[in-house]
Amino acid sequence: MQFIRDIYATKQAARQPVISFEFFPPKTDEGDRNLLEKHIPALLQARPDFCSVTYGAGGSTRDKTLMIVDRIQRQHGLTALAHLTCVNHTPAQVRELLECIRGLGCKNILALRGDPPGGGEFKSTPGGFEFASQLVRFIRESVDFSIGVAGFPEGHLACKEGKHADWRHLQEKVDAGADFVLTQLFFDNADYFAFRDYMAGQLGVSVPLVPGIIPILSATQITKFTRLCGAKIPPLLRAQLDQFGNDDGAVVEFGIEYASRQCEELLRAGAPGLHFYTLNKSHSTVQVMKNLGL
Repeated sequence: MQFIRDIYATKQAARQPVISFEFFPPKTDEGDRNLLEKHIPALLQARPDFCSVTYGAGGSTRDKTLMIVDRIQRQHGLTALAHLTCVNHTPAQVRELLECIRGLGCKNILALRGDPPGGGEFKSTPGGFEFASQLVRFIRESVDFSIGVAGFPEGHLACKEGKHADWRHLQEKVDAGADFVLTQLFFDNADYFAFRDYMAGQLGVSVPLVPGIIPILSATQITKFTRLCGAKIPPLLRAQLDQFGNDDGAVVEFGIEYASRQCEELLRAGAPGLHFYTLNKSHSTVQVMKNLGL
């Protein structure tokens, strides 16, 4: 399996975008079967460069995360990115997890502060890590992984000082050893461009800043998601979604078209790749890839 930093370097030299898909561990056995036997094989027909697997709040899906990472790499021969958070982990536990992940042949970690189980305010584990930058530095000094981190074009919901303060925290993660940044979902490309220009122009960050894209599947669902993560739905997009009412079929088709146009503009403007939040579904993401000719 490849280091993801090498994937970005190779594709950048060839002037090609890196395409990645994200999955989350299902809660049921049926969900596991659908993801592993239906959705992942369908998505892999789109030939992504790597896939990432999320890590439930407080590490609640740790074993299943690693199982899916292992299946993606061993069964499909595709590079995987394992998420790892600070929540409920001491340095000794993180070191043990890194050894386990490395033992699966996985060379890539997305280092996150993470969310506590049940929501609420984040509190660091006694003796553990308070910030993602500390986790990044610990991983960088422990084992040779390619390390990714999260970026927030509209600023992190928990950063009360504003988005520029949050972007400076991202710089700290890069300075600690992060190789690439995957952004939170957004719907207004102007937010990504402002984020990219500030990170590169004002803070001198040169690692890939990869836009996170979600094809909308449901107006109700995306309203919930954006409230949870602090992203906004632009007024025009909200008005368009409102026109569809409860017609989720129409929303899905609209979501494919909106994401396709959004991705076209991002790629024209030089985005190093696209990271799709698939929601463990294949249809919309595959259709967007087809629309883009990728």
